[in-house]
Amino acid sequence: MTTIHPTALVDARAELGDNVTVGAFSIIEADVIIGAGTAIASQVLVANGARIGKNCKIHKGAVIATIPQDLKFGFEESTFEIGDNTTIREFCTLNRGTRERGKSVVGANCLLMAYAHVAHDCCVGDHVILANCVQVAGHVDIEDHAIIGGLTGIHQFARIGQHAMVGGGFRVHKDVPPYILAMGEPLQYGGINSVGLRRRGFSAESMSAMKKAYRFIYRSRLNVSQAVEMIKAEMPETPEIVNILAFIAKAERGLI
Repeated sequence: MTTIHPTALVDARAELGDNVTVGAFSIIEADVIIGAGTAIASQVLVANGARIGKNCKIHKGAVIATIPQDLKFGFEESTFEIGDNTTIREFCTLNRGTRERGKSVVGANCLLMAYAHVAHDCCVGDHVILANCVQVAGHVDIEDHAIIGGLTGIHQFARIGQHAMVGGGFRVHKDVPPYILAMGEPLQYGGINSVGLRRRGFSAESMSAMKKAYRFIYRSRLNVSQAVEMIKAEMPETPEIVNILAFIAKAERGLI
């Protein structure tokens, strides 16, 4: 049974699934779809273009799918999509897309802690954690299982690879490759994310291969192009190595 607090304002055209709850003084606009079992707390704004999955938890004061902070935005139709089982904590601000991509996305099973911001045309994968006050600029891609430490700012068009972990309080100005720890100012390679990878079931052999690949990239005197050629020549095509090379091939801002 869907439960709506008497003080909430829910447009009759919004589509709410079974067992959705809407708290006091929250506003749900017309062009909104909310999946079954999702809980909207008090004083939340779910604006036009929101597409929220099942069993999500949207905490007090969050603002979902408001228009982009982009001077080029022409009030075109666009969306903000949130996958199933994702938690959005207090006062997060999530902006929908522009005509560039038409949407912003946060995947399934994610945790966005308080005061995080995800700007227009971003794509955040599944099982991602954005800690408190992470600020994600427009057109950023964050791949599955990445973790971003609190108070970190991410430059527009930057990319963060799968299973990477970025420390807190830093500035992401270039691409962060998969499987690594990123730390320091300016942001730099700090080894592979051994603890996180072990917890997610990566074998010792896989992690050893990652370390070897990143030694070519970061610990040799080779430039990135030369390092890539050495990796291709000397290392087997495991899924992890293929992912690393594919990520580097798409790096337009360069690597940290």
